[in-house]
Amino acid sequence: MTTTGRRALLVAGAAAGVTALAGCTSSPGGRTRRPSAAELEAERVARAEAALRLRSVTAARGLLERYDATLSAHPSLAPRLTPLRRAVAAHAKALGEGGTTVEPVAATASADASPATPASPSAPASASASASGRSTVPAAPVRVAADPRAALRELAAAERGASDGHAAALLTAPPEYARLLASVAAACAAHAYLLTEGAPA
Repeated sequence: MTTTGRRALLVAGAAAGVTALAGCTSSPGGRTRRPSAAELEAERVARAEAALRLRSVTAARGLLERYDATLSAHPSLAPRLTPLRRAVAAHAKALGEGGTTVEPVAATASADASPATPASPSAPASASASASGRSTVPAAPVRVAADPRAALRELAAAERGASDGHAAALLTAPPEYARLLASVAAACAAHAYLLTEGAPA
């Protein structure tokens, strides 16, 4: 086969590949398919819920880290704190079980957008956060008071803060998740009581 013949064959093969690709990404009318308004709205709702779950999981994990730091600084508090820490760990797991990331409804929704465009800095948490709710940015170490009673007060304050945060999230949470948030908020408030007034330090 001559050089001209091979070149013609390559051109024909490339053209066939382009035609096949266009058939995969285009609608029957020849236009790129874009998601419907209903699909976009469903994605918006799903993203809002995923962001809410991520914030809730992050708060629970932060509380869990404070328990770990307090136990590390004051091992003598283990009998008192271990049951509460176990409950907080269960809360963190339950709050993230619905997923904290959402895939776009269609890759062709923004055909004119550059694939190299960086993620918006206003997006909730890190763009690379996984379904576990962890960010790629390492958290600052938790500082714990040297006095055990002060450390318990810090834990109680953290529990109250978590309770308030979960209660505030009820306003925008879907019904099933709102019930979970209400339960976790109540548990955090009970923990705060147990850490301060409920038992002697």
